[in-house]
Amino acid sequence: MSQLKKGAILNYITILITNVVGLLLTPFIIRHLGESEFGLYTLIGAFVGYISVLDFGLTNTIVRFVAKYRAEKNRVGEENFLATTMLIYFVISVLVIIIGAICYFNLENIFNRSLTLEELRKAKIMFIIAIFNLAIQLPGGVFMGICSGYEQFVFPKSVNIVRYVMRSFTVVAVLLLGGKAISIVILDTVMNILVITANAYFSFKNLKVKFKLHKFKKGLVTEIFSYSIWIFVFVLVGQFQWQAGQMVLGIVTNTTVVAIFGVGIMLGTYYGAFSTAISSVFLPKATQMAVGNASGEELTNMMIKIGRLSLIVLLYILIAFALYGKQFVFLWVGESFYESWIIALIIMVAYTLPLVQGFGNSILEAKSKLSFKAIIYLVFMIIGTFIGATYANKYGAIGMISGSVLGWLIVQNIMNIYYHKVIKINIPRFFKELLNKTFFTVIIIFILGYLVNYIPGYGWINFIVKAIIYSTVYAILMYLFGILDYEKDLFKNTTLSLLNKIKK
Repeated sequence: MSQLKKGAILNYITILITNVVGLLLTPFIIRHLGESEFGLYTLIGAFVGYISVLDFGLTNTIVRFVAKYRAEKNRVGEENFLATTMLIYFVISVLVIIIGAICYFNLENIFNRSLTLEELRKAKIMFIIAIFNLAIQLPGGVFMGICSGYEQFVFPKSVNIVRYVMRSFTVVAVLLLGGKAISIVILDTVMNILVITANAYFSFKNLKVKFKLHKFKKGLVTEIFSYSIWIFVFVLVGQFQWQAGQMVLGIVTNTTVVAIFGVGIMLGTYYGAFSTAISSVFLPKATQMAVGNASGEELTNMMIKIGRLSLIVLLYILIAFALYGKQFVFLWVGESFYESWIIALIIMVAYTLPLVQGFGNSILEAKSKLSFKAIIYLVFMIIGTFIGATYANKYGAIGMISGSVLGWLIVQNIMNIYYHKVIKINIPRFFKELLNKTFFTVIIIFILGYLVNYIPGYGWINFIVKAIIYSTVYAILMYLFGILDYEKDLFKNTTLSLLNKIKK
């Protein structure tokens, strides 16, 4: 099996482990830290996350340039590029330390409304450790980029999986021994150093890479940043989309509210992972269609096929979470996290359309037209954050996410116009065929699923019984009435392929 296929498999294993372990570990951490300290831990992570954007998208840029130099068999160019990149990262690490120091001495001014004196003391310790971690982690990302550029995916992805599993067990041990949030931050720093060391050893020992500055070229630096700038913009978008709310709430409310918001955000990102796992594998197809100058109708056909597959998966999760999500959250982390269910549900509803249209993003990437989306997203994510901050003063976490989501919805409407006018995707036909047969089937499923909620009881067994009944109803009705013939064939072929592999 090739490195590419093994890497893809390890990618899905990583997603599965991350989601499952996250669901199992989060309530354990909350119980041992308490809601307030868990919120403080989340808040500092979000704060340092903003400083981490100083990576400027260079890790992804390294993948592209290393692959380019390898294809050209230009060893000298590769060595010069890597040395130049490391010099850039040295400057970035110095910037991280300087900005971190400025923020450290102003933490009281930033969080004086929301944190107690004891929380400020802990926040300062966690922050300075996290800044040290970041100053090492950013240049350490060079080695991950080198491995990807050499198409060596198995080792770094395996190391990440081992790191995640080891971290999970170690976190449990540390908390059982009485450790707190500061202990987890120290643990994460140690784990990052070990991973960087392992990737560096692999790069030098197995890939034989060298960092040698043959000649410093300003033109090369310009070329590096001209490529990484749009990656950097999307990183900023991600920060405003997923982290800004925690920062705002940390300033205007308290750490308990931050904890509730953080749990809701986590559930929302897990929702997106299911669809991304489907749409991400279609980037090569999008590239082939773009290179082949596929017509707007051909792109529309493909977007409909992929969109329907994503929608069928997402609707299963969305309806289940709407009907039984509150019970799940109460059993999982406690009734005090009621608003986490509301926040996650708002995210899921607003996030469904962008996820269903994920192939559109692959087309933009294939056609090198991501700049428009990057700018529009960044502008409206910032606007949404400001609106959310206004609402947060009165409505707390729910107000914050409502403002942010408003920005998402506006952006998606703009992007649909862009897809229709510029990319020539037939958006009206997309929506019409997206809901073909599925719309009325979903209504029936929702009604039957609602009736399932009347099964008496409350605990985990009751929840599992409801989940099994709902899943059975969804699978049967969707297969019989909600999906098209080619989707049934795809399901049959996939099932038969899996059964044959199991038999072998």
